[in-house]
Amino acid sequence: MTSPIAVGTPAPDFSLRDQNGQEFSLAEFRGTKNVVLVFYPFAFSGICTGELCEIRDDLGGFVGDDVQVLAASCDHMFSQRAWADKEGYFFPLLSDYWPHGAVARQYGIFNEQAGAALRGTFLIDTEGIVRWSLVNEIGQARDFTGYHAALAELRG
Repeated sequence: MTSPIAVGTPAPDFSLRDQNGQEFSLAEFRGTKNVVLVFYPFAFSGICTGELCEIRDDLGGFVGDDVQVLAASCDHMFSQRAWADKEGYFFPLLSDYWPHGAVARQYGIFNEQAGAALRGTFLIDTEGIVRWSLVNEIGQARDFTGYHAALAELRG
């Protein structure tokens, strides 16, 4: 595993399909919305479910006129769809399935032994620059408080 991309650097662009087969790219938000990119290791796992339920339950803090949440894991699109349907996730769950973990690798957070992404969170501004990040190990739940503070600062 390489080091996570640094704050102040351009975020690597990507194009991935969500749980419904819709393609999303980071570039499509350039100039219009900040993006919070939330990598998680495994659909249907306890910590991941808790984190994405936190996003679902506070969706206004993650999605708005100036911000879009994109969640991503190495799970297959169909697993993501079943999980989204079960939990009521109505935001994009992107599949970094094939080539396996390619986007997580670009962001420096792919764990080779687990075959999954670490819990990486990246706030990317409208110019495509990483403005805040937090990376936790697979078994360590993240705290979104720092994200909310960074977003408030970015908004001015």
